[in-house]
Formats: sequence, structure tokens, C-alpha cells
Amino acid sequence: MQLNGLTIGYRSRHATHVVARDINATLEPGRLTCLLGPNGAGKSTLLRTLAAFQPPLAGNIYLNQRPLETFTPVELARHIGVVLTERPDVREMRVRDLVAMGRTPYTGFWGRLNSDDEAAVADAIALVGIESLSQRMVHTLSDGERQKAMIAKALAQQTPVIFLDEPTAFLDFPSKADTMLLLSRLAHDMQKTIFLSTHDLDMALQTADELWLLGQELQIGTPRQLADSGTLARFFAGPGISFDAGTLRFNVENRSGRDPSRRA
Repeated sequence: MQLNGLTIGYRSRHATHVVARDINATLEPGRLTCLLGPNGAGKSTLLRTLAAFQPPLAGNIYLNQRPLETFTPVELARHIGVVLTERPDVREMRVRDLVAMGRTPYTGFWGRLNSDDEAAVADAIALVGIESLSQRMVHTLSDGERQKAMIAKALAQQTPVIFLDEPTAFLDFPSKADTMLLLSRLAHDMQKTIFLSTHDLDMALQTADELWLLGQELQIGTPRQLADSGTLARFFAGPGISFDAGTLRFNVENRSGRDPSRRA
């Protein structure tokens, strides 16, 4: 996917609100790319624009060298899978049935699964490692389990591109790590283009192949490149926060004089 001179934002009846302008970048297959930036920088807007949920204000998006706006809805659903932050509010639905919804672009109006569809659903469940959850009701899952089910649904869709908006939101630390490592493995092993927005800076630094830093302008590079150039420190460090480029870690200064390892 290529972005050429892309400007994103919103149009209303009375005004145009530009969130970010003149974005030039490429998303490559086989890579996990993490989009980082402060609240209000336009991360969700960029994701929605790339997923064709809203039009760009200017510029062009190409998918396999074809303009994104020329794809039909069904074609888009066969090329781009999307996992949003919102938790699915479903009752009396098994995990397997939720994952099977990823086959909708292929099953037609009646939604009947043939043998190929059944195999795609089984493969997606196995890839994410949720075989033991397949007969559980979705509303009984933990946040981490539910997120894995949604990723499996996107995999069942068999798209070369997957976008995720804050996939580790609401997860505890082990689940965050598990989800990010899963996405990294899927990108590398299946040569998928996986692009996600996140506020989990440390997790992104440890797992991403490439970072997009969205602020006043878009800055792109590997975690090591952005660390060595001082970009990460300039972008995120501030009063009481320092960045160690050698370890790719941010540190918070303890000004209280109290040893944080000691309990009160």
C-alpha cells in the first residue's frame, strides 16, 4: 500500500478540518508496522482513511498499484481486514461463529459455508491458538480472549492487509505481549501487511519492524533507526521522562526520593 501526498481529516457543511497533510509512505508485506502519536494526532483518522471508511481530503492511496477508491466494497473486504477497538456486543454467539463471519465476503447473501470456508475458519482459529475457546460464548471471554477471537475473524477473511486500532487497549500486560507477538508472527510467517495504532510505546519498540510517528509530520523508521537519530527522544521524552537509546527504554524520574521497590 502506497500513500502519495495524502491529506487526512474531515469535511463538514461549513469547514474542512485537516488532521495531517502531505503523507508519503509505503506499507510493506511481511512487516508489523506500529503507528504512534499523541492523542488527537490523527491515528484513528489515518487508519479509517486507509481502510476506506472515509475519503482522504487530498492525495492518493494505492493498493497493489491500484487506486483505493476504485475497489468495490466486496473487493475491499477481500483485501483489507479491520479490527477496531470497540468490544463486540454479542450474546448467544459461539467464538467459532464469530470467526466464521470473516468469510462473509466469500459466502454471498445466504452466508452458507462450504468446505473451503470451513477450512479457512479452522485454520484461523488454529493460527491464533484459540481451539479450546471455539465453542465458548463470546460474551464469556476475557478481554484478551475476545481480542484473539477478533484477530482470528480477520484471518478467516484471508486478506493480505490487516489494520488494527489499539489492539492492546483494555488488556493486561501478559495479554498485551501475547497479542503483539502473535501479530508479529503472523506478519512474518504469512507475509501479511499488518498496521496498527497503539499507545503501548514500550511494546511497540520491542515488537515492531517499523514505526510511524505521527505528529506535525510523519516520521518513519525502524525502532533502532529512530532511536539512534534521536527522533524517539525528541518525540516522546519530556520533563521527568528520559530515553535510553541503547536499551530502547523510556525511564521516568522518581522525584519523591522514595524507593519504588519498597512497599508503604
